[in-house]
Amino acid sequence: MVRLLSSFLFLLSISITAYSAALTTLIGANERLCFYADVDKAGEKIGFYFAVQSGGSFDIDFDIKDPNEKLLLSGERERQGDYVLTANTVGEYSFCFENDISTLTGKLVDFDIMVESEPRREAPAKPGQISEQTSALEESVFRLNNMLMGIKRLQKQCEPFRISLLIALIGNSSFHTNENRGFDVVKSTQNRIFWYAVLQTGGIIGMAVLQVYVLQTFFTSTGRRYKV
Repeated sequence: MVRLLSSFLFLLSISITAYSAALTTLIGANERLCFYADVDKAGEKIGFYFAVQSGGSFDIDFDIKDPNEKLLLSGERERQGDYVLTANTVGEYSFCFENDISTLTGKLVDFDIMVESEPRREAPAKPGQISEQTSALEESVFRLNNMLMGIKRLQKQCEPFRISLLIALIGNSSFHTNENRGFDVVKSTQNRIFWYAVLQTGGIIGMAVLQVYVLQTFFTSTGRRYKV
């Protein structure tokens, strides 16, 4: 318990700074575009996130290289990715996107690059346990920060869907309104047609009865009789 408390107090005493670059860029057809981030100390964490927002099949190639041009991570036809790397070499790291799989369509890519900077304290007497627990806690804090950024990115990505859903709900309400109005018009027209048919049928029956009566009266009427 004392060790955990000491580790927690030590974690509060250190300063953890991180800088990030949230960018959206358009990568043309057959184009390779690279971005760079500097690492000041070995052992720092690098967070890298990207997502293809539009264009083609929503996929792109990417690669990450260290200052010695050593390939650290790569992917082909990836739609999105979220990675955490440990920078073992001080210098400039490159994050490149390549759109050679598309010959006509550009790709709109949203990405974040976060580089952590953590000053480390030299262990006083026992370098073992407190340092290890602190390193684990620091890494957990960094991952938690990365998760929070992921939630913000998810909210940003869900915003168009929320707007589309709102528009769909408004359209659905308008559709129901028009449907109810149309149903009322059809019902009213149906009632009018029904009563018109009833009146027309009654008129036809009345005319038939009148014709029968007139003919019957014409043939059964008595004429004048004369005596001879």
